[in-house]
Amino acid sequence: MSNRSKTGTAATALIVCAAVFFRIWGLDRTCLWFDEIFSVHAAEHSWQTILSFISIDLIHPPVFYILLKLWIAIGGEGVVWMRLLPALFSCLSVFPFLMISRELKLSFWQRTTGLLIFAFNGSLIKYAQEVRMYSLLQFLSLLSIWLFVRYFIKGKSLVALVIVNLILVYSHYFGWFVVVCEVMAIAAVQRIKLRSIGIMFTVVLAGFAPWAIAVVRSVTAGADVGQNIGWMQKPGWIQILSLFTGLFEPFYYQASSAQAFTDIFVMVPIILLVLTVGSMVAINWKGNEAGFNGGSALMALFVVLPCLSAFAISWLSPYSIWGTRHLIVVFGPFALLLGMIIGNVRQIAIPAVFSLVFMTLAAAALVKQVKSEPVNYVWCAWEPLTIQAQKFSSVEPIFVFEDLVGYHAWFAVHNLQDRPRISKLGGIEGMVEDKAYFLPRGFDEITVTNATEVTAPAFWIMYREKTLDETRPPIRDLVARGFRVTDRKMMAAGTESALLIRFQK
Repeated sequence: MSNRSKTGTAATALIVCAAVFFRIWGLDRTCLWFDEIFSVHAAEHSWQTILSFISIDLIHPPVFYILLKLWIAIGGEGVVWMRLLPALFSCLSVFPFLMISRELKLSFWQRTTGLLIFAFNGSLIKYAQEVRMYSLLQFLSLLSIWLFVRYFIKGKSLVALVIVNLILVYSHYFGWFVVVCEVMAIAAVQRIKLRSIGIMFTVVLAGFAPWAIAVVRSVTAGADVGQNIGWMQKPGWIQILSLFTGLFEPFYYQASSAQAFTDIFVMVPIILLVLTVGSMVAINWKGNEAGFNGGSALMALFVVLPCLSAFAISWLSPYSIWGTRHLIVVFGPFALLLGMIIGNVRQIAIPAVFSLVFMTLAAAALVKQVKSEPVNYVWCAWEPLTIQAQKFSSVEPIFVFEDLVGYHAWFAVHNLQDRPRISKLGGIEGMVEDKAYFLPRGFDEITVTNATEVTAPAFWIMYREKTLDETRPPIRDLVARGFRVTDRKMMAAGTESALLIRFQK
């Protein structure tokens, strides 16, 4: 092995190690949130009921939940252990990423530049640490693209591609965009393989049919997808810009809607750098054109088609499907494409300078992330508050006003033998609920009670508000009904506070 090859291998290994480290570092920094709780809840179902429970949720196929069920059976329900599963898939995504680079015969700087963008991407690190299916979707989509590139260039791996694509579409519906891209690529430039790729598509479609039928039956039974995604915004300039910056922003990610979607002090220099190098490539296109091959067009297809399709469906259909987490399928191809463009500049100093500046800005972004105060999410207060109420008395019910609060409270005590009853309280004006969160369909362990029907001699209410004000609902209304406040507990969380109030007759 030459010194140059050894240097390239060492650089790749170093970046891969960094990628793995940042995906598993801080897995327990925050509590499980609503969607993660649903994942665990689904995985806790028996083998006889898990598929039916998932199908009536409508919006996600079952593979991730099944894998999580097996994962929990091995190591339990600790936060770190459960988040290690998606982190593992995110780390494994580096393998097909490098294999695609190898199949496309990318140069050292093309591979290194693309890998840097991919390894330090803030959004990918974020979704690597959520007990959701998005890192699995990314891994399988890259695995599919790698196998497809092998088939596209060498005519190999068709059977493996069929198997991976079947698992892919059973992991997330956006996997279909990857499959369609592969069919379109063959139809456009390799029609001699159209019959084979058509068979691949038919087999995957036929294999997916049983799940599609189960979901259609759930819709026919009354499940409404609008409840799941009706809150999602149709993509406008902000959403598009957010996706664009997220594709190559190092370390930073939007943790909540209250935060900016990008760190302009890091991203503006990176964008200017990308535009500068891109302009140099465009100006010297004839000199650089020889360095581009069908691989760049393929990666562009895997980036553009899913984005355009999600955009069109979001505007033409009643509901938007646009979301950075769903479009995680384009992050790998985009990093490869950007690496091809930047690393193809004839002057070796240009990609080297880009990589150096990018790493410097990435380091600055990392330092800002480490130094920043941890985000204190209000939903992280529901578990300790529920436990406090349960320890005080397991027979006194807890009333909530939002499904978001109720689901977290139920999950906090659902494995305890002696646990309080969780109910949603209605009939009190002025209590606002976030409709983006709702209890799973078919889940009846949280009942609904009207305030006029409360007969318990003592009970708790748990809700979120900016501050504790006993002259406002719901405290005012319950006091007017003859109850008195006997205990107050409050946990501050950003601009909100989580409140636990005990009442007695």
